Amino acid sequence: MNTTILFRSLLIFFLCITKINAQEVLTIEEAMKIALENNFEIRIAKNNTKISETNVTIGNAGMLPIATASVTDNNSIQNSSQTRQDGTSTSLDNAKNNSLNYGISLGWTVFDGMKMFARLDQLKELQKLGDSEFKRIVLVKIGQVNSSYYDLVQQQQQLAALDTTIVISKQRLELAQNRFTIGKASKLEVLNAQVDLNSDQVALLRQKESYANAKILLNQYLARDPKIDFKVTDLVTVDNTLVLANLMDLAQKQNPGLESQIINKRIAELQLKQVKANRYPVVTLNSGYNFADSQSSLGFTSQSSARGLNYGFTASVNVFDGFNQHRNEKVAKIQIENSQIAIEQQNMILNTQLSTAFQTYLTNLELIDLEQDNEAIAKQNLQITLDKFRIGTITTIDFRTAQLNYVNAKVRYSNAQYEAKLSEIALKELAGNINF
Repeated sequence: MNTTILFRSLLIFFLCITKINAQEVLTIEEAMKIALENNFEIRIAKNNTKISETNVTIGNAGMLPIATASVTDNNSIQNSSQTRQDGTSTSLDNAKNNSLNYGISLGWTVFDGMKMFARLDQLKELQKLGDSEFKRIVLVKIGQVNSSYYDLVQQQQQLAALDTTIVISKQRLELAQNRFTIGKASKLEVLNAQVDLNSDQVALLRQKESYANAKILLNQYLARDPKIDFKVTDLVTVDNTLVLANLMDLAQKQNPGLESQIINKRIAELQLKQVKANRYPVVTLNSGYNFADSQSSLGFTSQSSARGLNYGFTASVNVFDGFNQHRNEKVAKIQIENSQIAIEQQNMILNTQLSTAFQTYLTNLELIDLEQDNEAIAKQNLQITLDKFRIGTITTIDFRTAQLNYVNAKVRYSNAQYEAKLSEIALKELAGNINF
C-alpha cells in the first residue's frame, strides 16, 4: 500500500515538473539570441557576407598572373598521294599522321591604367555593402521578434483581465441566484447574469486562440518548432528617455539604408576609375614552355619534335572605338550623380520617418499615464459598484457597465504600453541602435 502511494506521489511530482518545463519563461534577451542563431533569413544574410568577404582577393581583382597547362593530340588516317617537282609520285593507303603538343603558358597583366587597383577597392566596398545589408536584415528581424514578443505580453495581460472579469461575473451570477432564491430578485436577473458570464467565457476563448497563434508566430521568427510552449514576462518596460536629436545623429552614422547609399556612391566612383583606365595602354607579359612532336607516314619529314621556352610581351592601347569611351565615362558620371541624389533622398526619408515615429512615441507615452489613471479609477468604481450590488442598491445594468469599463480600461492600458513599445522599437530600428 505504501509503495502504491509513493509511486503515485512520484508520478504527480514528475507530471508537475513536466508541466513547468513545458511552460518555460522566455525573456526578450533569450528570444533575440535564439533569433540571431536560428532565423533563416539572418543565416542566409550571414552566408552572403561570407561570399562578399571571399571575393575580396587580389586574384579576383586581376593582379596575379594566370598559368594555363594544355595538351593537344591530333591523329588521322588517310589515303595520300604526292607528286613531286621532278615528276615522280608516291601514294600510300591508310597513311597515319600524328601531332602532339603540350606545355604551360603564363600571362600576367602588369599595367592596365590602374584598373586592377580600382577593382580591388570596389570589391572591398561590395563587402561593406554586404555587411550593411546583413545589419539591415538583423535589425528588421530583431524588430519583428521584439514586436511579436511584446504582442504576447499584451495578450497575456488581456488574458489576465478576462480571467478577472469571469471571476466577477461568477460572483454576480451567484449573488443573483441567492437573491432569486430568497425572493429579492427575478429570474430575469439570473438569466442576464448567466448570459453575461457566457459572453465573457467566449471572449476568453477567443483571446486564448489569439494568444496561441501569436506564440506560433514568434516560434516561426525564432526558427524553432511551432509546438514549443512557453510563457513571456508580464511587464512591458518602455524606454522613455529617447531624444529625437540623438536618434537623428545615430541614424546618420548607423542606419543601414543610408549607409548602403553612401557605399553605392563610392562603388560608382570606383566604376568611373575603371572606365577611365581604358584610356591607358594594357601591358601583358607572356611566357611558356612547350613541347611539339609530329609523325607522318608520307612526306619528306616522317618525324619532327621541338621543345623550349617562349617569352615576350603584348601592349595595346585604345585609339578609337567609335566614341564609346567618352560615352561610358559620361554614363559613369551620371551614375555617381544619381548616387548622390539617392543619399539625399534617403536622408529626407529617414528624417521624416524619425520625426513621425518620435511624435507617435511621445503621444503613446502620454497615453500610458492617462490609461494607467483610467484603470485605477475604473477599478475603484468597480469595487464600489460591487459592494452596492451585494446589498441590492444598484441595478445589474449599472453593475455590468462598471465591469466592462474596468476590463476595457485594463485592455486600453495594456494596448498603450504595447503601442509605446512598438514606437520605441521603430525609433531604435531607424537609428540602427537596437540593443541585442
